Amino acid sequence: MTSSWKKSAGQTLRRLQASNPEPARAALMGIGHALRGDDAAGLEVACRLKPAANERFLVVEAGHAPENATGPVRRFAPALVLLVDAAQMGTPAGTVRWLDWRTTTGLSGSTHTLPPYVLARYLTLALGCEVALLGIQPAQTDLGAGLSDVVETAVTDVTATLFNLFSL
Repeated sequence: MTSSWKKSAGQTLRRLQASNPEPARAALMGIGHALRGDDAAGLEVACRLKPAANERFLVVEAGHAPENATGPVRRFAPALVLLVDAAQMGTPAGTVRWLDWRTTTGLSGSTHTLPPYVLARYLTLALGCEVALLGIQPAQTDLGAGLSDVVETAVTDVTATLFNLFSL
């Protein structure tokens, strides 16, 4: 059975493809802090997806200040920007959810300079694109720690799924 985030990702891409005469372009921004344990989940997904980048799929390792990484995304002019980030959702560690960024103003635990919903709002206004947020529930965000086993498993699953969706 396909988890709901996978279904949402596939539906979003199919809808965008159907509404565009040209193949829809998508950008993935991996968000997080590399030195804060599971907060690096989004960065790790981006790092692993770099080989899948092509003329229709841009991968940006945005780090803990993703607003500083919007230049390449603006130049790429995607129909969809997918933000991938660790998110405190009150779920078991390693849970992955396709989130509506408009409803995430209360997500806590961010180590970023701006919350993802502020970045998403900017991108929708500046680019006229659709923005989605893929959240991964962290187990820990200790300074100097690596990814926990459960988040490593989630990152591997997310990477494989997105690779299959975006590498054409």
